[in-house]
Amino acid sequence: MQDILIPKLWRYVTENNPDLLLALQEEGSVTSYFQQKARLAAKLSKQMQAEMKPACFIEEQCMDALTSELRPSKYNYLKAVLEEEFAGEYQRLRENGTLTYEIANLIRFCQPVFDELTFNEETEDSPRLRYAVIGSIQMYLETTR
Repeated sequence: MQDILIPKLWRYVTENNPDLLLALQEEGSVTSYFQQKARLAAKLSKQMQAEMKPACFIEEQCMDALTSELRPSKYNYLKAVLEEEFAGEYQRLRENGTLTYEIANLIRFCQPVFDELTFNEETEDSPRLRYAVIGSIQMYLETTR
């Protein structure tokens, strides 16, 4: 089961949390992060296999557990806001190849807003959060120009 789950987790992180990969690379802990996740996956799948759960159920439940702390994706949220509200800047960053890096920086810059307004699956559609993030993005862009 780990042979299925860890590559799926890698794809999930690559698509939804590339900022995490950048941070793990800076720390030199990519391998240990995925080894820890592999141990968790093994433990969870072993428990469910003992309960005779179907493989597709086990895979779904394990992926849900492995990605729970990664949802919702701040990266995807900021990318969408940047693309919708700052289209020219988004295009410029995309074209010069720094979009992922700059969104990772934006995540750190916007972290106080995410903390104060409790960014989670229930609040990610909050207009208050969106406006606060737009303001933070504007400040970030003004300081980096």
